[in-house]
Amino acid sequence: MASIGNIREMFPGGNTAYGFYSFYDYIIGPEANRIFIIKGGPGVGKSTIMRQIGDEMLQRGYDVEFHHCSSDNDSLDGVVIPAIKIALIDGTAPHVVDPKNPGAVDEIIHLGDYWDEKGIRAYKDTIIGHNRQIKHLFDRAYRYLAAAKCLRDNISVSVESCTDKAKVYHLAYDINKALFNDMPISDKVGKQRHLFASAITPDGIVDHLDTLIVPQAHRYVLKADIGSGSSYILLDIAKAAETVGCDVELYHCPLVPDEVEHVIIPALNTAITTSSKFADTCTAAYDLNTCIDNGKLNALKDKISKDRVMMDSLMNEAIINIAAAKKVHDEMESYYKSNMNFEAVQQAKNRLLERILKYSAN
Repeated sequence: MASIGNIREMFPGGNTAYGFYSFYDYIIGPEANRIFIIKGGPGVGKSTIMRQIGDEMLQRGYDVEFHHCSSDNDSLDGVVIPAIKIALIDGTAPHVVDPKNPGAVDEIIHLGDYWDEKGIRAYKDTIIGHNRQIKHLFDRAYRYLAAAKCLRDNISVSVESCTDKAKVYHLAYDINKALFNDMPISDKVGKQRHLFASAITPDGIVDHLDTLIVPQAHRYVLKADIGSGSSYILLDIAKAAETVGCDVELYHCPLVPDEVEHVIIPALNTAITTSSKFADTCTAAYDLNTCIDNGKLNALKDKISKDRVMMDSLMNEAIINIAAAKKVHDEMESYYKSNMNFEAVQQAKNRLLERILKYSAN
């Protein structure tokens, strides 16, 4: 009997200062054998189907990626089985996904085929009202997150004004030298994959770093504050990995996706992270505080502290609104669930699993 596969968990999209931010194009690359885009309303079984198929493939010994939903972190927006290059993706709003290569690679699995349209239409006005309310709550949340970014920018500017950039560049050089050990430039450029390791969810900021970084044999920790240069270093590492032909995964800041918080280089079995949870088990740690003039920073500490308090308060308000939106969404799911033929949905799942298993036999 095959051993159980390994699970990696991440978020392909996030609730950010820029609104909903999608990295769905990176769930699986152009090398995919098959992409099943699952469509249907809330509560019709999209996440359940994906999780059941993912669990089945795990039991058969395949490594599986579970891509979580940032607006409901108990639900899935995607499942990837890397060994056979298969992906299942939720193709409904706010992350609408449609086939790019219909038939050749992508196809739609429409769970609307198994609902009672008449029964759902009886709730038409209520569903429209709920969707309007959900949009209003998310719009409020995104304004709070945009305001939180302004406070974060204040902190970043303050810290950056106290940072010796030349020291940051030297540190980046030292880390790259340690990582790549004078590896030659490759004729093949490595590929980048962009995702979120953490997200702003109805339950607060949730991360799945333990499934992404702990398995890495080599873990490097950057001890860094906002604005101290960690994102620059991580982007520089990713670029260096590309030049030596290594594919690289970049995991972005859940509030400001322009910035990177973690980099994983699978070919080198290496992760570089700003998370302090790995400080006691890391291969090496690099302290960016050594690049900061503490005298200058101390003069700004009261302003920075005030900005942090306001930023945290705004983040909390955003989370309250996202949680309220989920509550309305959960109520709306009930109108669909009561009008679904879930026995037929399970039969569709079984047929889909049989098709996927045929790829594993090839």
